[in-house]
Amino acid sequence: MKKLILSSIIAGALAFGANAQEFDKFSLEVGGGFNKPMAPLTPGFLSPSLNLGHIDIGARYMFNEKFGLKLDYGFGSMKEAGADDAVTGSFDTKYYRLNLQAVANLGRIMSFESFTRSLGLLGHFGAGIGNVKPQENLYGGETDDVYNFIVGLSPQLKLGKGVALFGDISTIINGRQTVTWDGASAIGPNDPGFFGANSNWWTGTIGVQFYLGKNEEHADWFIAADKYATKEELATQINGIKDMLKDSDGDGVPDYLDKEPNTPAGARVNSSGMTMDSDGDGTPDHMDKCPFLPGPASTNGCPVEEVDEQIDFFRKAINDGYVNVYYAFDSSKPLGYSTSAASYVSNFLKKNPGVSVEIKGYADELGPEDYNMKLSERRAKAVYDILVATGVDASRLSYKGYGEDTSVDKSSADARQMARRASFEVK
Repeated sequence: MKKLILSSIIAGALAFGANAQEFDKFSLEVGGGFNKPMAPLTPGFLSPSLNLGHIDIGARYMFNEKFGLKLDYGFGSMKEAGADDAVTGSFDTKYYRLNLQAVANLGRIMSFESFTRSLGLLGHFGAGIGNVKPQENLYGGETDDVYNFIVGLSPQLKLGKGVALFGDISTIINGRQTVTWDGASAIGPNDPGFFGANSNWWTGTIGVQFYLGKNEEHADWFIAADKYATKEELATQINGIKDMLKDSDGDGVPDYLDKEPNTPAGARVNSSGMTMDSDGDGTPDHMDKCPFLPGPASTNGCPVEEVDEQIDFFRKAINDGYVNVYYAFDSSKPLGYSTSAASYVSNFLKKNPGVSVEIKGYADELGPEDYNMKLSERRAKAVYDILVATGVDASRLSYKGYGEDTSVDKSSADARQMARRASFEVK
C-alpha cells in the first residue's frame, strides 16, 4: 500500500511539473549557399555541381515541441559550369521563391535527446510561388511566374540558449515554367510538361537560427522530462515523502493518515489508525478479554455475570460490522492492523466446536465487475487459509466471493476502503 501511495504522489507531482512548463515558439533564420538546376536545360549547357548563389530568409512558429509552420523567402542566380564556352554555353538566370511550409521536429520525434542534447533535425515541406528570369541567350529578359513545391531536411547544432547553426538541403519543383534554366530554349505549349510541374532544382545552405522569447528553451530543444526536477530536487521530494509515510507506532497506518499516531503496541486499529473498542465498554480491544461483550474495566472488559450464549453476541458483532479483515486496493493480502479479526474468529470457533463460519469476500466498485468478483474470492480464500493455519478444521469453514460492495459511496476513498474486506457469517 505504501508503494502504491508513494508512486501515485510522485507521478502526480511530476505530471504537474510537466504541465506547468513553457517554451519559446518563434524563431528567425537566415542562410546562404548553393543551388543547382537539374532540368530543363538546353543541350550543350551544363550547370556546376555546387553553384554559389542562393540566400534564404525565414520566420518560423512552433505549435509544440514537434510541429510548426514557417514562411521563407529564397532568391539567387544560376550560372554555367566553368568559364570556357567550349565546354558549356554561358547563362545567368535570376530567381526567387516564397513558400509556406509545415515543419516537423524530427529530432524530437525520433528521440535524439536519448543520445545528444545539442544536435537536432527539422523536416519541412510546402508550396508557394516563384519567378524565373534568364538574363542571357535567346529568351534573356523573359520572365516566368511559376508555382512550386518544396521538401527538405535541416540538421541543427545548438550554440546557445538563443541561437543555433543549421544546414539545409531542399529540392524544389516548379510548375508552368516556359523557358529552360539557361534561357536558350522554350518549353512550348505542345510540350506535355507546360501545364505541369516541369522543372526541378536543388538548394543547399548553411545559416543561423535566432530564437525569440524569454523562456529557458525554444521548442526545438525543449525536453519535458528535463523540467520535472533535478536529481537533487527529486531526491529531496522523495525523502520528504518517505518521512510522511513513516509508521511511528507500527500499527500499519502511515503517520500522515494516522489520527492516533501513538497507538500502543499490539492495539487493534481501524483504517484511520485509531484504537478500536468493538463492544463500546471503554476498554480497548487489545486489553479487553471479551472484546465483543461489554463489561467493566475491573473484569478486563468482561461482563460481571457469566454469559452462556456467547454465540448471540458474536452474531451481533458480525451484524454490526465489527469483525472484518481489510485489504489495500487491488490486493488479496490482509492489512496488518486488521488480521486480529481472524484471530478472534479462530478463538471463538475453538471455544464453540458446534459452530461453522462462512467467510465472505468483497471488493470496491473500481475496476471491471468480473475482475472484482475474482478478487473478492481471493480475499475470502486468504482469510480461510489463515484460519486453517491456526488449527480450525477446514470442514467448519467455507468461503465465497461476493464481488463489489455497492452499499458504500464509491466516490469516497474512506468508503471504498471499508468495502475492500472479508466478513464472517456464523452458520
